[in-house]
Amino acid sequence: MEKNLQNKEALEKFIQLVDEIKVCMFITNNDGDALTHTRPMMTIETEKDGTLWFFANINSIKVDEVQKEQEVHLTYAHPAKESYLDVWGIASVITDRQQIKDKWSPILKAWFPDGQDDPDVALLKITPRSCYYWDAESGRMVEFFKMEILQVPGNPKIQKGLSGKYSFNY
Repeated sequence: MEKNLQNKEALEKFIQLVDEIKVCMFITNNDGDALTHTRPMMTIETEKDGTLWFFANINSIKVDEVQKEQEVHLTYAHPAKESYLDVWGIASVITDRQQIKDKWSPILKAWFPDGQDDPDVALLKITPRSCYYWDAESGRMVEFFKMEILQVPGNPKIQKGLSGKYSFNY
């Protein structure tokens, strides 16, 4: 059975799932090595185009790993609702003070006691490349959408735009 959604519907479903679950397991790869590091992270914002935002300490291992290997893997789970999301994306570290202030939330003081002006505060911007979610009705993992990675001068791993391929196939 195949169930196709229009681009807008698929993106809205993605945003809804991320916003409902919020916390993901954020997985980085150590410079292309087989070793990965996994840690829980709270999604601070999901943009209308699917871009995900997280706060991080600029001196953390995850930031170091993202700077070496931009591909990341995020898994979201809400077992009570049988909602599971598997996201692969391209990460970048953002240190722009205005963006940090715009995305700041008081809950972050637990990790950054000096607030949004803490010099160690950074953002991780994740541009999804592909996404799958668990469809409880069919009992299958469903391809949610794919995005093409377009070459950006100076950094071939940074993504620039969507391919427009959004569908649920099962």
